[in-house]
Amino acid sequence: MGLYERFVLAPLIDCGCGVKPIRYQRRKIVPQASGVVLELGFGTGRNLPFYDPERVSKLVALEPEPAMLSRARKAALGARVPVKILAEKAEDMSLPPKTVDTVLVTYALCTIPNPAAALAGARRVLKPSGRLLFCEHGRAPDAAVARTQARIEPLWKRVFGGCHLTRDIPALIEAAGFEMERLETMYLPSTPRFAGFNYWGAAKIRA
Repeated sequence: MGLYERFVLAPLIDCGCGVKPIRYQRRKIVPQASGVVLELGFGTGRNLPFYDPERVSKLVALEPEPAMLSRARKAALGARVPVKILAEKAEDMSLPPKTVDTVLVTYALCTIPNPAAALAGARRVLKPSGRLLFCEHGRAPDAAVARTQARIEPLWKRVFGGCHLTRDIPALIEAAGFEMERLETMYLPSTPRFAGFNYWGAAKIRA
């Protein structure tokens, strides 16, 4: 881990993930999690305040980045739900099959190097009745915005640790064998349109 990743990138991403519009989005989706929950791309634990302790029996949180892990472990000490943090990549999760009631992923599929593998892993560990809850930014539906995203993305990825602007999140989820139960979209207020188009909702394993 270089000095940029430790002292610049991690605080920068943590700050960006804690701004008001994104906190509002987290509040929409995280409280729906229930049972044994697996969170992909836990970061510094920004979702912790929004878990409902009456619904969640255990949270297993995956976070591979050392600079994020130290902050995450401190945040977990004050969590209202039991938390187990694993220093694992979502693409290589070690959980046994069909052991999780909810998989939650927020603002991580944009950065995970292989989102298809991560979602395949999520499908593997979910119980047949389980749900995938997600809230992500990605490719905008407006052609002019999409062109801007494509133009900016190479530099954006270098500055923000591999974050993509142009990923089609619903398409990735459906390609991994999920069926949408609910999907909502919008441009976040007070956010540049090229970075602010959000998808959120729930999906189940396709029969």
